[in-house]
Amino acid sequence: MTREVVVNDLMQRGYRYVRTRPMGKEFDPDFLPELTPAEMLELGVFCGKYMRDCRAEFPADWFAKAKLAATLPDCSLNYFGVRAGSSLSVWRDKGWLHPDDPRGWFQWYCRYYSGRRLEGEDGRQIARWRAFRRHVRQVETNCEPGDPFCRPRQRQALLQWAYDSRRI
Repeated sequence: MTREVVVNDLMQRGYRYVRTRPMGKEFDPDFLPELTPAEMLELGVFCGKYMRDCRAEFPADWFAKAKLAATLPDCSLNYFGVRAGSSLSVWRDKGWLHPDDPRGWFQWYCRYYSGRRLEGEDGRQIARWRAFRRHVRQVETNCEPGDPFCRPRQRQALLQWAYDSRRI
């Protein structure tokens, strides 16, 4: 069950971690994402730029239908067709990144989903995910149910945090 993973991609060389939980199971009871990493990649997130050089770390089926940009970010690949969120440099400047996950929350989520657990960091990231739920309330308050054209940036951002904003 326990499996060591060695990461060698553009942002990490020789980074090692251990998967101690089954894929997609045994989540913290306060963490109930509505989308899997594979579903997020298939829907279109992060302008198709995310995870292009990380395929060896995760199951191939996560990428079977992923919308990935060939070179530069292409926000037309996003489910709502808009850019949402801040750049990685902003995340760095704000101190939101953990050294184990230099790409941010989604990298943490992919690794958590695949069975890695990090004491302290998991709680921090889950708290950030829970706090992002405020955007669900804003869409519910300001949009007619089922209107995908209302607040598309906010809906896209929610998708990028594993909230299924298509159902709001």
